[in-house]
Amino acid sequence: MPRKSDKETPTIKRKCPPASNPEARENQLISLAVDLAEKQLMEGTAFSQVITHYLKLGSTKEKIEKEILEKQKELLDAKTESLRSAQRVEELYEKALDAMRDYSGNGNRND
Repeated sequence: MPRKSDKETPTIKRKCPPASNPEARENQLISLAVDLAEKQLMEGTAFSQVITHYLKLGSTKEKIEKEILEKQKELLDAKTESLRSAQRVEELYEKALDAMRDYSGNGNRND
């Protein structure tokens, strides 16, 4: 098998230095993959899986599923905030009851 010349060997051109943490590195790689898919789609050399992936992203069903996921996330955030709020209210009631005990002369509930 003949060796490839240096002209045929692709070189990696970095737009920015490698990321300092795994999450940022993952984002860089995702960005590169999307750029490559875009280039392949523009040139007409994309595999059917790439084309299907982007067709699905543009479908109505996908948009609805994405909206449902966003609403579920909002609901979870609201539930979490509600639990935190309930805990703060409970702490306030505890402090109020302790203060009333002190003022009435009954002492601390630990006494």
